[in-house]
Amino acid sequence: MHSKSRCYLAALTTLSLLVLALAVVSAQAQVKTRISIATGGTGGVYYPLGGGFAALISKHLPGVEATAEVTTASVDNMKLLHADKIAVALTQSDIALDAYQGQLKGFNEKVSVRTISALYSNYMHIVALDGSGIKTINDLRGKRVSTGAPGSGTEVKGLRVLEAYGITAKDLKSQDRLGASESAAAMKDRKLDAFIWDGGLPTAAILDLGATPGIKIQLIPHGDAVAKMVSKYGPVYFVGTIPKGTYGGMETDVPVAALTNLLAVHERMDESLAHQITKLLLERTADLVAVHPAAKEITLKSAVVGSPVPFHPGALRYYKEKGIKVPGAQ
Repeated sequence: MHSKSRCYLAALTTLSLLVLALAVVSAQAQVKTRISIATGGTGGVYYPLGGGFAALISKHLPGVEATAEVTTASVDNMKLLHADKIAVALTQSDIALDAYQGQLKGFNEKVSVRTISALYSNYMHIVALDGSGIKTINDLRGKRVSTGAPGSGTEVKGLRVLEAYGITAKDLKSQDRLGASESAAAMKDRKLDAFIWDGGLPTAAILDLGATPGIKIQLIPHGDAVAKMVSKYGPVYFVGTIPKGTYGGMETDVPVAALTNLLAVHERMDESLAHQITKLLLERTADLVAVHPAAKEITLKSAVVGSPVPFHPGALRYYKEKGIKVPGAQ
């Protein structure tokens, strides 16, 4: 072979190896920690809020990329957390407690769930079609009612509200198990008399329903169910008020069963990552308020109130740095 050709081949080989080495270095630099956030259905509050937080994480935590997953919400989210299929979950506090104690319906394993922060309150909406004859919870007997999607905290809490009045699913004419968007759609089609939904204020699907021409909705008060719920299931519930005017046609304040939502992770999450997530949530809350007004409730002081399960060590470190005392923490 001619010496020039040999030199050319050698140079080409060297160049190829250099390109390959650069590609490997580049690929290593681009490797990111990918985390999923389990949210809820598209018509509720978990989904937009979880999506907003995923975007914040991807933008502000170097080397971390987050995505929001549509789920049927709290119960499923705890199972996904246990199975290591997601890293972060939005959940109702009652469901987190059930999971922690190994008392999730149909799932007897204890979930090592840990709290990052309390978020905002969930208000039980019992939405009835005006003209359906439903003015009180007892009027739901013999009616077509959706009690929430399977795997949702709405279903668990909704059935507990009914139970406080001595009502079971068997007392209904029919029981559908639909999420907020599907329930609202079924009510527009006059296929339901009422539906149960547990969510933040306002919930998009109910706003849309209340603004639909020819549809008038009522929210059924049930604040007096809370004492019985607390005595049976623990102090995770409190009486909250859905203020008049929250939805179209609401002319009075409505007392309802409320609880605190949590941002939760598994105890196995790296402490540094949990610390970064806590810091990001509480120092860029304004970005989340722009996504959904329910995030206005998220503050440094309220973040440590209302969790029935322990906080993650990474979150505790952040609160300690900020001088915030966490109830029950050492």
